Amino acid sequence: MESCCINQFLEGKTIFITGATGYLAKILIEKILRVQPNVKKLYLLIRAPDSNSAKERFNNEVIKTDLFRVLREKLGANLHSLIQDKVFPVPGDIACDNLGINSDMQDEMCREIDIIVNSAATTRFDERYDTAIRINAFGTLNVLKFSRQCSKLKMLLHVSTAYVCGEKEGLILEKPLHYGETLNGGSQLDIEVEQKLVEETLKDLKARNAAEKEVTLAMRVLGIERAKIHGWPNTYSFTKAMGEMLLGHLKEDLHLIILRPTIISSTYKEPFPGWNEGLRTMDTFIVGYGKGKQNVAMGDRESILDVIPADMVVNSVIAAMVAHRNRSSHTAIYHISSSRTNPLKNTDIMQFSAEYFKKNPWINERGTPVKVKKFHLLDGMASLHKYIAIHYMPLLKILKWANLILCQRLQTLHSNLERRINRVIRLAELYKPYTLFKGIFNDTNAEMLRMATTESNADDTFNFDPRTIQWEKYFKEIHIPGLVKYVF
Repeated sequence: MESCCINQFLEGKTIFITGATGYLAKILIEKILRVQPNVKKLYLLIRAPDSNSAKERFNNEVIKTDLFRVLREKLGANLHSLIQDKVFPVPGDIACDNLGINSDMQDEMCREIDIIVNSAATTRFDERYDTAIRINAFGTLNVLKFSRQCSKLKMLLHVSTAYVCGEKEGLILEKPLHYGETLNGGSQLDIEVEQKLVEETLKDLKARNAAEKEVTLAMRVLGIERAKIHGWPNTYSFTKAMGEMLLGHLKEDLHLIILRPTIISSTYKEPFPGWNEGLRTMDTFIVGYGKGKQNVAMGDRESILDVIPADMVVNSVIAAMVAHRNRSSHTAIYHISSSRTNPLKNTDIMQFSAEYFKKNPWINERGTPVKVKKFHLLDGMASLHKYIAIHYMPLLKILKWANLILCQRLQTLHSNLERRINRVIRLAELYKPYTLFKGIFNDTNAEMLRMATTESNADDTFNFDPRTIQWEKYFKEIHIPGLVKYVF
């Protein structure tokens, strides 16, 4: 690695990226184009019915975002010609055979591709089970099948999640998952059986003429139930684990790299600090708190919330490409995480958020600064229900009684309060596997990768060392301001 400059490695390479309109993939695309415009080609799989629709999605959802501001300023009018020459949006879908790519395009790609980066996934924790298993499990298998057809392929790099470990405690190693293993030791996981269960449940719902809303709810409940039966806390981590199992079980002599990032947050430095898109685990609470809508969350005060900035994850993707540039049948697994070397506690995030919003209150739609309240961090569902009983239920009872004799306005207040209570409970249930997490992610392999990059990375262009992050500064000056700008 020391003798091979990272930028030089990217020159002349053809890289195929799935999930190209996703948060992480956009940052990867921007980074490659900015640091190595002499990349040969970037094929980008975009869910679309045809080529024009794929190009339109790419322009609207990728190139026109603020993320590409630095590249637009750097290249000006030349950005258009760079995109025309190097970037090829490909209509398709990883849930389909051959990724839904037409045969002519497929033949061309399979002759040219050097590296495949699979970042396509559905990341909703309580996604419909049929959707999650189709994308995160069998979609990953479809990418593997496509990879086998690529004659020049050096590696398949699969972006997974560190939370395929479920709710394990202690030091969690960078080890592969074995096909069929479960986390509770009391069952055997058969992915084909899970798929048949999905099909049978959908068939039964159709026979009963269930409404689409009922089908969605049934599929979400089924996903959580099946995940918990086998020891995972939610549908997302369960189906991502399935995807890893299928890769490991069926890869044969393919060179496979699995990156397992933890909770991905705003960019740390590149292309500029604070770019964000959508809400991740902790951001739901930060936004709710800053807007004055939520001042209670569930979490162990001493628990570590493992956070890693998105640009560091992308830097690790590129570093792994270079480190594994020689063909091999080896499988490498990396935790891209911070809990071992630079731990961040739940209480730190709450403190940083409270201090930030007291100093920089959110201005609501009426132009009024929102005053934040004291934040309450509760250590379990029992504590949460007790808090609701003390702080919400008396008012709810009064409003319910008043509704019988008074005006419409009180009915609205009653409904809003009920919604707020339900939201607090739902978020607590959804996020407790992370806010009450007792594990530490061992990143020994990732540390070796960082060491191997040192000489090639003298200017820190590809830094992914979490020890360089000052968490208080990062949250107060980068992450929360980024949320306010891009998400609020």
